[in-house]
Amino acid sequence: MKEVLIVYYTQTGQLLTILENMAKEIHGEGININYFEIIPDPIFEFPWENKKFYDVFPESFLQIPRNFQPPSKEILNKKYDLVLLGYQVWYLTPSIPINSFLKSEAAKKVLKDTPVVTVVACRNMWLMAQEKMKRLLRDAGANLVGHVALVDRNMNNISVITIAHWMLSGKKDRYLGIFPKPGVSDKDIQEAARFGTPIKEALLSNNFIQLQDKLVKMGGLVVNPFLIKTDERGNILFNKWANLIIKKGAPGTPKRLKWIGLFKIYLLFAIWVIAPIVFIVFLIAYLPSYKRRKKDIAYFSSVELKEN
Repeated sequence: MKEVLIVYYTQTGQLLTILENMAKEIHGEGININYFEIIPDPIFEFPWENKKFYDVFPESFLQIPRNFQPPSKEILNKKYDLVLLGYQVWYLTPSIPINSFLKSEAAKKVLKDTPVVTVVACRNMWLMAQEKMKRLLRDAGANLVGHVALVDRNMNNISVITIAHWMLSGKKDRYLGIFPKPGVSDKDIQEAARFGTPIKEALLSNNFIQLQDKLVKMGGLVVNPFLIKTDERGNILFNKWANLIIKKGAPGTPKRLKWIGLFKIYLLFAIWVIAPIVFIVFLIAYLPSYKRRKKDIAYFSSVELKEN
């Protein structure tokens, strides 16, 4: 009997639906699937309050763990043949609940020497978050063998508006009746089931070497070369902001919220002003740097980890 564990954290339920669709194709005779939902303590309420949405930025980006409800003894005492790990990206970083789990002793017990397939559902920028995920999995002793990234396919500035509407209202609908629906499309969510087939084949054969190549060929992820530099530059700037704000006090305190307000203004300016300028510069430099871009795309499409 092959034992599979699906570990996830979701606020909206979108990610769980994706994982369940994949699990339908993985499940079968000789394969047992269990689920572990990471529940933070205290929980992050959804929909978000505007201030709280931005106030989690420093702890999120700096990967500061918080308490969560631990796995059951049954989960901790079982050796798994495969773990599917579903996560979201918060501020260019795996979400606080996922970070908290991966930095725990429970994660080391569950994931040590275990093949892991990561599944991310997010707006668009997941590249640097996945690099952080690779390091977290390495530190937990896990073996990353596959990655699937499903994203909002709408234009960047459009998705900023629609995702904010979803996160702050709790409604995954057409904002003002004119904008597209936010998040991963219903079509992509349903078709995520197809990724379960190569995962199942690798599991039954106990050979995961070619799995990531198969997932990439199936469209399991697409690396946008423009977003590589955008994500890298964003991490540099976010690091400065996060380390500044974290020194201003505990979440919700007046002095800290003042700086959170300034960060919010900066974030909007970066999205609406800086990003378009960076895109123009990217287009100008694209052809001269084509070979390097090609190497970058190959790397970020893989499960390899560069050591700094």
